[in-house]
Amino acid sequence: MGVYHKLVEFYKAGELSFEHVVTFNMDEYVGLPRDHPQSYHTFMWNHLFKHVNIKKDNIHILDGNADDLDNECSKFEADIVKLGGIELFLGGKFSVSLSWSLLVAHLIALGIGPDGHIAFNEPGSSLTSRTRVKTLAYETIIANARFFSGDVSKVPKLALTVGVATVMDAREVCVVITGAHKSLALAKCLEEGVNHMWTVSAIQMHPKGLIICDEDATLELHVKTVRYFKSIEHVHQSIIGPHNLGLQGNLLRNMMDNQTAKQRRRLMLQSLLNDAEDTEQLSSLKKQKT
Repeated sequence: MGVYHKLVEFYKAGELSFEHVVTFNMDEYVGLPRDHPQSYHTFMWNHLFKHVNIKKDNIHILDGNADDLDNECSKFEADIVKLGGIELFLGGKFSVSLSWSLLVAHLIALGIGPDGHIAFNEPGSSLTSRTRVKTLAYETIIANARFFSGDVSKVPKLALTVGVATVMDAREVCVVITGAHKSLALAKCLEEGVNHMWTVSAIQMHPKGLIICDEDATLELHVKTVRYFKSIEHVHQSIIGPHNLGLQGNLLRNMMDNQTAKQRRRLMLQSLLNDAEDTEQLSSLKKQKT
């Protein structure tokens, strides 16, 4: 939800426009009315679509009440291809993909479940799966009961969902994993092989995969693994510079511009000191080896 609120903020601030954006939601319950408070259709309209300048005809949400569900899924896949593929998947409980057909880059950003599922591709899903009708696991139904007044009987048992292969077709894939309750999924994703029981592990096969996580999500990882990836992050940031870390390089650049010259000099000095310290440590290690 926080991601959508940020998008609305950027739109209202004039940083983003949705005029030429085409969206594809990743999943929807079967048999739940579109105007139901817990339908993904209602959620997306309440938290994103009605707050931005997106065209209604550019919004694609799977119809869980279609007469022919298989045809609905096939049409969804065809529409994605027709519009040039997916540019951005925003993931979490409610996931949405954004497609700018005029752009070259393709990026998918996903949230996952504690069991490592992406969209409704739960454990056991085929890694070559496409948009389809999916029977929900009992654990998922119980977990989602909290959105239906705790009544398990009110939770839909079926859903329409994009497949793992649908996700992997994107040029870039970004998986967002936060919280200690998802730490095992992150460990399975990073430190073990590709496994259809942990569908998030499919990102290992993607040529441009990226995982973003918080400290809590790393609890099940080996300490060496955490240190390794943090070292990569440090090197990456030192290469591109702090002014390029924001949205299109603007957000943090604006923050830097608002600082006083003295503060900027202090930041530069600290960076130089850190680099000097790293160089000194490296030199010391070389001397010890010799």
